[in-house]
Amino acid sequence: MDFRLDIIVEYLPLILKGTLLTIGISIGSIVIGSILGLFIGFGKMSPRTLVKWPMNAYVHFFRGTPLYVQILIVHFGLIPLIIGKSDPIMAAITALSLNSAAYTAEIYRAGIQSISTGQKEAAYSLGMTHNQAMRFVILPQAIKRMIPAFGNEFIVLVKDSSLVAIIAAPEMMYWTNLMSGQYYRIWEPYLTAALIYFILTYSLSKLLNVLERKVA
Repeated sequence: MDFRLDIIVEYLPLILKGTLLTIGISIGSIVIGSILGLFIGFGKMSPRTLVKWPMNAYVHFFRGTPLYVQILIVHFGLIPLIIGKSDPIMAAITALSLNSAAYTAEIYRAGIQSISTGQKEAAYSLGMTHNQAMRFVILPQAIKRMIPAFGNEFIVLVKDSSLVAIIAAPEMMYWTNLMSGQYYRIWEPYLTAALIYFILTYSLSKLLNVLERKVA
């Protein structure tokens, strides 16, 4: 197999620039998705049907439709509707955030419901309100249990960010596809992309392992 390092060297600055954007998009999406998912998760646990039903519908929609389709809807429909024009980076962060929120909402819900009701009753017996019990008793314990699930979601999000290349967001896969198209090569661009994604996800998994040990 004729493996050409020269075309990797030629595109490496652009691929590294795209990698930084991939990291930025992933971090921005997981932060926004986690905040939005917190509200959705609490909404799903609400006893009020008018609150619970829309949150359930949101989660079912974003978990039941392909992220590829969601990215296209956001890029060609939602973003132009809001700002009047297309913006690939904004569309990428928005689509990934909305998708991530559906999964993080389930992480919050499962984590909170995994704490025994006795903990909440003990907090009430000490005179705490519902919000105080959630803030000082339930959530601190639940978050420790959520860390592995959040780590997995972040790793998945980093890999899923490759899909935003379809809307010409100049992240890593965008430049990789350009390299492949210019030189009609397969091995060099996609093995390079695979190696970079592996480094990102492997490093992230190691950091999460350290974090899990610290909070254990």
